[in-house]
Amino acid sequence: MTRTGTESAADVAGLVKSFDGRRVLDGIDVRIGRGEIVALVGRSGSGKSTLLRVLAGLSHDHTGEVSVDGTPTVVFQEPRLVPWLNVTRNVVLGYPGRRRDKTAARLRALDALADVGLAERAGNWPLTLSGGEAQRASLARALVADPTLLLLDEPFGALDALTRLSMHKLLLRLFGEHRFGVLLVTHDVAEAVTLADRVLVLEDGRIGAEVVIDLPRPRRAASPEAAVYEEHLLALLGVEH
Repeated sequence: MTRTGTESAADVAGLVKSFDGRRVLDGIDVRIGRGEIVALVGRSGSGKSTLLRVLAGLSHDHTGEVSVDGTPTVVFQEPRLVPWLNVTRNVVLGYPGRRRDKTAARLRALDALADVGLAERAGNWPLTLSGGEAQRASLARALVADPTLLLLDEPFGALDALTRLSMHKLLLRLFGEHRFGVLLVTHDVAEAVTLADRVLVLEDGRIGAEVVIDLPRPRRAASPEAAVYEEHLLALLGVEH
């Protein structure tokens, strides 16, 4: 389900994906609306990143129906910046028409860098950036394509706690401005509750549960209301807290 009245950014029906005869995704049905953040949690090996890669068009050889409206873009846990290109040129790599119109690509990249607070670092080399700045540049590279679906694969997992909180605020601001659909793959239940409208629990390649987070934003992970959702999700994951 999606929130009432939202347009669909992605629809998945009956998705099956196998590796070496083992079903990693086993009949997945998911719909992600525009203007909606959906978090995907589950144990390691449950198929979270595989589902994200299918939606991104990076993984094929599956059965079932997968429909993405418009352009999906991906932000991974590692920024994956090209070290011999400056920050602006790294962001330009995400612009679909960069070969046809270099001027438009550069201007769009500069706009995206300003959007994530990196305008002053546009001419820097990737190795001079902090971890948070590098991830902001990676996010700008995803935004430059004007996506309808933003796919986030543990994008904040390698950041320190304060930088992670700053990135959460940035994501929510950009989400509010652009209203794309978001699929966030995360191991962090508190992060899922803080950011998502819905949390899907993936278990043995299937959606085992869906939890709607009925809390107003901004949210605090340490609040009693958020803690109730976190405890429920941990119980669904079979984790004692």
